[in-house]
Amino acid sequence: MNFTVRRAQSADATALPAIERSAAALFRCDPSLAWLADAPVTDALQHQRAIETADVWVTQSANGELMGFLSAIEVDNELHIQEISVSQQFQGLGAGRKLLLTALEHARKRELHGLTLTTFRDLPWNELFYRRFGFETLGPDEIGLRLTTVLNNEVNHGLPGERRCAMRLKLR
Repeated sequence: MNFTVRRAQSADATALPAIERSAAALFRCDPSLAWLADAPVTDALQHQRAIETADVWVTQSANGELMGFLSAIEVDNELHIQEISVSQQFQGLGAGRKLLLTALEHARKRELHGLTLTTFRDLPWNELFYRRFGFETLGPDEIGLRLTTVLNNEVNHGLPGERRCAMRLKLR
């Protein structure tokens, strides 16, 4: 399938919650995480704020349909990926890969030290996906306060801490 990656625009914000909801349906494959498929998603106003203040990219099909998005913020000289979501109908076509490569290129151009994220350890579209790009899973002594705080916030929102991990891709 032919698609492009571009910076998100204000008009895209209204479509992003539906993409996030569609992507979350994949959690139904894991009975203990199935509740995430019905959990609240980021609303359009929050996506709008992210488009204005953070780094947000979208993938767009040749017919103009938004397929997925990546949202990230620059923190501590690293680009922290907050979310990658791809609509179910477009999963497996390379949209997530292309979004991640775009974020990686952006971080390199900005001469950042690396990229970070948090994810599930044991889902094939999470930790293993990022490892293919060179991300390394961080041990307790490598995580640092910022990523520890992110993981703790995720646990406070109901995610199982024993299944979560922080990852980093060093660029420098």
